[in-house]
Amino acid sequence: MNELTITAPKLKEECGVFGLINGPEGGREPAFDAYNALYALQHRGQDSCGIAVAHGGLLRVHKAAGLVPEVFSLSALEQFRGADAAIGHVRHATTAATVNPANIQPLVVHHASGSMAMCYNGTLANGHALRMETEHRGGIFQGTNDAEIIAYLIVREHLRTHTLEDAVLNAMDYMIGAYSIVLMEKGKLIAARDPNGFRPLCIGKLGDAIIFASESCAIEALGGTFLRDVEPGEVVVARDGIVSSHHCRIRAARRALCLFELIYFARQDSIIDGIAVGSVREKAGRMLARQNDVEGDLVIGVPDSGIAAAMGFARESRIPYGIGLMKNRYIARTFIQTQRWEQEKSLHIKLNAVSATVKGKRIILVDDSIVRGKTCARIVKLLRDAGAKEVHMRVSSPPFRYQCHFGTVTPRSEDMAANGRTVEEVCKLIGADSLQYLPLDTLKELAKGEGLGFCDACFTGDYVLPVREDPHPQLSIFPTIL
Repeated sequence: MNELTITAPKLKEECGVFGLINGPEGGREPAFDAYNALYALQHRGQDSCGIAVAHGGLLRVHKAAGLVPEVFSLSALEQFRGADAAIGHVRHATTAATVNPANIQPLVVHHASGSMAMCYNGTLANGHALRMETEHRGGIFQGTNDAEIIAYLIVREHLRTHTLEDAVLNAMDYMIGAYSIVLMEKGKLIAARDPNGFRPLCIGKLGDAIIFASESCAIEALGGTFLRDVEPGEVVVARDGIVSSHHCRIRAARRALCLFELIYFARQDSIIDGIAVGSVREKAGRMLARQNDVEGDLVIGVPDSGIAAAMGFARESRIPYGIGLMKNRYIARTFIQTQRWEQEKSLHIKLNAVSATVKGKRIILVDDSIVRGKTCARIVKLLRDAGAKEVHMRVSSPPFRYQCHFGTVTPRSEDMAANGRTVEEVCKLIGADSLQYLPLDTLKELAKGEGLGFCDACFTGDYVLPVREDPHPQLSIFPTIL
């Protein structure tokens, strides 16, 4: 979201979005549904959350730093009873430990054509240029992320068009990068996805209510029915129980769903662009087992995203699967420590090796990725301290070498373990006895779908869209926005 990025010990997704609007029959309480859906999307962001509702012609919002149950009490939700529609957002901040209140979504904007509420997931590759040009023309911003830039573009275009959906379509002409957006105005809910389809967004139904969500698991958590994914470049409008579809003028060179959505970010029970996430992870583990060249006594997975691959590895290799690492489920907000002793203390609090399970055994340790390698090294050490005889690392993704510019919080490329290092050097860095990655071609083959393409720039450095390392691009590089 174009905030000052810090070095995170693990990859972080920036947010998840949700929206629900009642049909003609009504009967739903959108705020309560949003609360339950955001709970299901909590894995996509743990630093802040918010819900905005449309009640007649009035838009109201409640948002704060914290997890969903920390921010929303029953009394807070009761104040939203009787609403016609609601949108919600969970977010992972990219700046230090303190969340800037101005960056918490949804945004509620009052403008000459009315009012709207908006939330989004992603990062604009040209966000900095758009912001600078807007500021040079008198625009004022309260926060530091791209949400205000997107809102500004939509509001400006709304002054030139008859409908909010037309304004969104026009605004998409100027936005370069990753975005999945949910907007709400009186009597209407809108979802929009960037032309490359970097981030997931789907449509569901609950009675005659229409739902938009980052992942299908949020729809199923409400007892709703998953209908389909929002197509790249599509703008979907829900009103009075009827859904209409529009497509922006931009035609992307290729579809580019983020591969890490399937490897790590998405919840295992979600379906994204027709792909069952859990199935891909289990198959990735099986493929790792087929290329495995060492003997082991026990397979364990790093909770939570490494478990499906570990189980697939165990089934294929016929090496027993065991619970060798225990995760504390009651840790409050995820926080990023700046001091080494804080990081190590946090790891022991969040994750513990089961000595009775791993002692004296040759362990096959399966995880989804190695980023900087520091967290992985600490886990290997935990297992050795618990008595593991050997620790062989198996990773269900290729070597992570390049920084993401499309909505994933990553360290700089030079801070990544695999950047400039051989597999043997990374193995030595994390302290394992051996290390194997899943080849990129194998991963793509497992995840392939009809007409589906992926963004794999974090592995290859081949960015789908041009990205600029220069934090102060020239304004003339991008289209004039006024």
